[in-house]
Amino acid sequence: MKLGIISDIHENFHNLIRALEKMEAEGVEHILCLGDLMNAGIAKILAHHTVPTYMIWGNNDGEKVDIVRASFRKESKLKVSLNTYDFLELGGRKIFLSHYDDLAEPMAQSGNYDAVFFGHNHIQSQKQIGDCLVVNPGEVCAQKTGTAGIAIYDTADNSAQLIQLENIVTLKSEMFDSYLRDNMDRLGFRSKDSFKHI
Repeated sequence: MKLGIISDIHENFHNLIRALEKMEAEGVEHILCLGDLMNAGIAKILAHHTVPTYMIWGNNDGEKVDIVRASFRKESKLKVSLNTYDFLELGGRKIFLSHYDDLAEPMAQSGNYDAVFFGHNHIQSQKQIGDCLVVNPGEVCAQKTGTAGIAIYDTADNSAQLIQLENIVTLKSEMFDSYLRDNMDRLGFRSKDSFKHI
């Protein structure tokens, strides 16, 4: 079974559509969304896409009521978790989902999961901890890194492919990078790893 992994959409509708097109072309049967939609319009797109999506909350999902309402619309294919983390079994694999990067390694080290997927810091990555695959699909929004990424996970062999999307749009700019560099301490971001490239 092929699963599409996405995170940190941050209301970039253009890049989300690119991600959905790519996942459909890759034969994805289910999408796991790791949060940070930011608005209900994104949820509506996920709800009415042809591939079922399971979503956990991020720290930037302000329109929670409307996001949940989108999941209850007629013929919706979106299911919404109650948490910023969750436990699933798909394709015979035990999977832990987390929006936050600081939960990923401890859960992988527990030995209870075949795969752990996380987002939040916007940095696409993949590593192995024991028998557990640990993957961050990167950001769909392309706001911090300037690139938009997804992951395709194959339950058959517990492997993932990291993909960079083409023909994306981004709001990243030198002014944005400069502002973050100059104000990093004052802004107090939870995960500073996502700004190391700046």
